[in-house]
Amino acid sequence: MLVRLGVVLLILAMAGGGVLLLRVATSPEAGPPRPEVPADQVPVADVEPGAVAPATDPGAAADPQARPQAGVDPLRTWADRLADPTGVPARALMAYGNAELVQRDADPGCHLSWATLAGIGRIESNHGQYGGAVLGEDGRPSKPIVGVPLNGSSGVRSISDTDGGRFDGDPAADRAVGPMQFIPSTWRRWASDANLDGRGDPQQIDDAALSAARYLCAGDRDLAVPADWWAAVFSYNNSVPYGQKVFGLADGYARTALSQD
Repeated sequence: MLVRLGVVLLILAMAGGGVLLLRVATSPEAGPPRPEVPADQVPVADVEPGAVAPATDPGAAADPQARPQAGVDPLRTWADRLADPTGVPARALMAYGNAELVQRDADPGCHLSWATLAGIGRIESNHGQYGGAVLGEDGRPSKPIVGVPLNGSSGVRSISDTDGGRFDGDPAADRAVGPMQFIPSTWRRWASDANLDGRGDPQQIDDAALSAARYLCAGDRDLAVPADWWAAVFSYNNSVPYGQKVFGLADGYARTALSQD
């Protein structure tokens, strides 16, 4: 990992409070950009798990399952401690925390918090558990998570197929895929290999969380600034209720984490 694990707990505890700094920003200050990913219900479609793209940031993070076995893993300890109080699976917390640490090293001016990723992950897929899926220790849901076809029907955008069904199993229209619900064209741009298996897999939560972190920080955003935080979240979904739900969840996760210190 690019950040020493010995400082994981301190960094994550401090960063969790970053969302609290936004508590006065309960509505956006300006109109958000167009959305990429819908936040509607996410049914599961038939698609083979493990569809991948070449990672655009290979080797950026450490594999949570491949760390040295000797001694205590601070990231695992932190995640295990917060899993019950937050209601977020420890394996998902590890992915969100790892993504924050890697992004903090790569782009410290973004000030991304794991809590923001957790808020998005809760809405998009219930942390990789949508439709009865179980998030495994390998970071993959027990069945692929694939969204509704983006075919212009009521409530969804129209996005023609861009991947030939490679990621979403649909050769007619794109669908959002994985725990963080990337559309295939966006995944190709931001695909990351966070678990160092040599590929970027939108169904694998470490890869998906780091890709989401990079996506949210794009354009030199500083997520400690309310306007930039809202712009980042609205890049996922151009909806005030969506943004407010993410904010409420992220703020709740951050407050819970701070209360455990």
